[in-house]
Amino acid sequence: MLQKKLPSQDVFDPTLTRLDERPADTAERLNRALEPEAVIEVAGLPVGRAVDVFDQPFLTRGARLLRAIPAEQARAILDGMAVDRQADVFRQAEKADRDALFPLLDDDVARIVRTLLAYPRDSAGSLMTTEFVSVQATATVAEVLDHIRAVHHTRETIYPIYVINPSSGRLEQTVSLRRLITASPGDPILTHCSGRAPITTTASADREDVARLIAHYDLLAVPVVDDARCVLGIVTVDDVLDAVVAESTEDVQRFGGVAGAEGPYLEIGFGRMLSKRAGWLCALFLSEMLTASAMQHFETELEKAVVLTLFIPLIMSSGGNSGSQATSLLIRALALGQLRLRDWWRVAIRELPVGMTLGAILGAIGVLRIAVWQQLGIYDYGVHWPLIALTVGAGLIGIVTFGSMAGSMLPFILKRLGFDPASASAPFVATLVDVTGLVIYFRVALVILHGTLL
Repeated sequence: MLQKKLPSQDVFDPTLTRLDERPADTAERLNRALEPEAVIEVAGLPVGRAVDVFDQPFLTRGARLLRAIPAEQARAILDGMAVDRQADVFRQAEKADRDALFPLLDDDVARIVRTLLAYPRDSAGSLMTTEFVSVQATATVAEVLDHIRAVHHTRETIYPIYVINPSSGRLEQTVSLRRLITASPGDPILTHCSGRAPITTTASADREDVARLIAHYDLLAVPVVDDARCVLGIVTVDDVLDAVVAESTEDVQRFGGVAGAEGPYLEIGFGRMLSKRAGWLCALFLSEMLTASAMQHFETELEKAVVLTLFIPLIMSSGGNSGSQATSLLIRALALGQLRLRDWWRVAIRELPVGMTLGAILGAIGVLRIAVWQQLGIYDYGVHWPLIALTVGAGLIGIVTFGSMAGSMLPFILKRLGFDPASASAPFVATLVDVTGLVIYFRVALVILHGTLL
């Protein structure tokens, strides 16, 4: 039978045979397709292939697609999925879809899914799977390998094996499948363990902390244990990678002044789009009103020296930009664990000279610009143009220094108060520095121009 030629990736045609297509590519096409077309393709997929597609973490509308196909087909797909992906589908679903799909799960599976859903969204508990390989500490290598052969099709990963104390149920050791393959079948399993205490995490641990743990120790998975060190589940490296991508997306959105919005851009409804953006815009607009209040406070000075208003956009943008630079560097450093709260003073000592130097560079450029414009006759700043240039240069030093300090300290303050440092969005920092920058600028002008223009 001849294979039909595949059309462009942007064209969706559920009638085409795509049995050789990778599940990830199918999931991506389903995300781009209109929902009725996606339902038709899902309904026509063999169950095994549909399971592979629904196991893709970036598949959207999973619950809606399952609800739209025959119940028995949806039940078969859910039964074949990994339990952590089942939990992801239910977590992203609307209440009506969850209520309709839960009866399709076996009672034991439904109980596990509800347990996973009870953990906070950003925690290790929400990422973990209960499908892992565990053996008793009294087993031999041959017994462990036989056990792996028997259960491998129901486990998310078989490469790390967790050795459990048979009497207490505590996690004793971990051993890799690679090591067991090269071992003698009759050897006790414990003779091939490292002897060091296993690296573990707790269900309440933040997913970013779990990601750092896996990266630092180069793990394929990390076990999640309770207070008695009994294994609740494992978080695999691929689950962490998906979580880190999602976390990075949220951080970028927050840094741009948008509340974290889940899902692809085109999947976000009009109402949700407004709710994610309107709040921040209103808060920033109200904050910017302080800028108008600051300018009103210096109304007399502005009337006497209107020329000062020419440099207000320059002054405000420079301070905001320096603050945004510092904030972005510090947020990333905190996220990667390169800095701790107690390091704030080291950052302050570092940012102070950096801010002053950057301000001096910009100040020198500002002074040079005024001098060139004056000498070439492009614009006449008046007889006191050297003092105006000095005001702009000194103001830039003060404002850029303040912007660097404020931008670097704000993430520490937010983290200390229990907020995500990424909430220190660039617009928020810029607004803060705008108001303060105006005050600094006009105070410098009062000192330098006193007795001349002011």
